[in-house]
Amino acid sequence: MKSLLHIALAAACLVTLGCGAPTEDTAPAVDAPPPPEGTDTHNVDVLAPGVYFLHEAGAVTVMSNALVIENEDDVVVVDSNVTPQAAEGLLNTIAGITSKPISYLINSHYHFDHAHGNQAFPPGVLIVGHEYTRERLAAEDALDDATFVDFKQLFRGNLETMASDHATAEGSGDGATALALTQQMTLLQAHIEAMDTVVATPPTVTLEDRLTLHRGSREIQLLHVGRGHTGGDVVVYLPAEKILFTGDLLVAGPSYMGDAFVDEWVETLDRIKEIPFETIAPGHGMPFTDRSLIDKVQKYYADLWDTTVAMRADGVSALEAALRVDMSAHQGDLGQFASPLLPGGILEPGIYPAAVMRIYDLLDERGE
Repeated sequence: MKSLLHIALAAACLVTLGCGAPTEDTAPAVDAPPPPEGTDTHNVDVLAPGVYFLHEAGAVTVMSNALVIENEDDVVVVDSNVTPQAAEGLLNTIAGITSKPISYLINSHYHFDHAHGNQAFPPGVLIVGHEYTRERLAAEDALDDATFVDFKQLFRGNLETMASDHATAEGSGDGATALALTQQMTLLQAHIEAMDTVVATPPTVTLEDRLTLHRGSREIQLLHVGRGHTGGDVVVYLPAEKILFTGDLLVAGPSYMGDAFVDEWVETLDRIKEIPFETIAPGHGMPFTDRSLIDKVQKYYADLWDTTVAMRADGVSALEAALRVDMSAHQGDLGQFASPLLPGGILEPGIYPAAVMRIYDLLDERGE
């Protein structure tokens, strides 16, 4: 079971847990000042005056997006990226946007690619998250989390594969390939070393359902509308700008389901639809405005749940179900979505085992 999980996850190296594909970009507001140039670690897109969407530029493995909200006197940041090294790049990029101090860091959820940069933020910054996020990051065994451990092993395995490919390229005289692999190996090695320096740093301020920050004239709403990607997903809504940062609760296609509540996720997304946003800023991929994607993703999750439940009822093992689940009926709706956790896209039978295993585990826990 574990080996198939690693094979299916292998394409995810240095990419995402949310796995959103780039979609429609949002344009900077009219008459806004020139956008910051960003840095070699983070690109910067302006979603509204004082609201910046930061995504990976390539010099450091970042793995997830961040939202930076500049107010009259301070800055609020959403998500801290994957490692202290990545967070240092994030902080450096923010310093190029504004000299105002960071007052709050919000964790959209507990997953390592969004919250393992927490420790790099200055001591005076208040870290805010759901109570479930604190519970997971405050646990003595927080760094033994299965998702984190699996990805660490994955990265190390990929480094070994790259080293073998590098030796083959050098032996055949393929200098261009060898050089490209050297660059990739350097980046990956630095990422692995950075992961080993993580100290799990939980939120110090928690919410159960909602919390509103009033920073000068800016209203920032933190909302937990139900379980989905994890047990403690928080979305961040700016009502004046109608921007919703969704973390991995909503990306442009199916998200990682290894820790999910897949059946509840559909209802949670129904509550997301009730929020009058105009722009979705996801935890992975680029911002988009197409609300119909929510319906399409909901249908995917519902279909996956029903199909998996039926296979389990027929006595099919989780491993066999993972090989047989066929989601290609969603090609028409999500055909442009490319997920590194679904190497065959949604065109072929098969889904990454962590999703199916999670559904089986939930059913076992419920005695169903």
